[in-house]
Amino acid sequence: MIVKICGINDPVAMDAAAAAGADLVGFVFFPPSPRAVTPAQAAAIAAPGPGKVGLFVDGSDDEIAAVLDALPLDVIQLHGEETPARCAAVKARFGLPVMKALGIASRDDLAALAAYAPVVDRFLLDAKAPPGAPLPGGNAAPFDWTLTQGVAVPRPWLLAGGLTPDNVAAAIAVSGAPGVDVSSGVERSRGVKDAARIIDFVRAARQQDHPQGS
Repeated sequence: MIVKICGINDPVAMDAAAAAGADLVGFVFFPPSPRAVTPAQAAAIAAPGPGKVGLFVDGSDDEIAAVLDALPLDVIQLHGEETPARCAAVKARFGLPVMKALGIASRDDLAALAAYAPVVDRFLLDAKAPPGAPLPGGNAAPFDWTLTQGVAVPRPWLLAGGLTPDNVAAAIAVSGAPGVDVSSGVERSRGVKDAARIIDFVRAARQQDHPQGS
């Protein structure tokens, strides 16, 4: 079971994620987000342990390069309207694994997996943002977890959207997800992580470890 804590923006949250044994931590490089950090801030917060994921929303090569100059990343997460061609270009330019986030509201949205699978290394299936929402993710809303039942997702993937320490076990059991991603569900207020909730989330997710691929 792969567990990612996204939106890390202070040392306490970073330490809690590392202590809990999270596999990945996400740094948000998208200024409209209440969880956004600058490259320098992310570099100051980062600590050994979990893999480092940089989240970009339709970011330019220059923006990604600026982050990499300050902080080595293990994965580049593309959370905007990036096309398969753009994902391939980012992977080729920076030589790092690419995780593509896709908004899911119906079974039809899963059709996009086929186009992206040849050029990305991992998927993040998130609740589709409502029309007019300022953020593409981190909106504390789940999608129908049954939509992924029986679907052969062609790359390793993480389930996101509205997950909390209280519902993550059910989410894994229903969806069959081999990994989970949380941000708002481990916060005590918008954009402010709660160390105890991070620890509880990782523990709850690991108790529901699923044999499907990771």
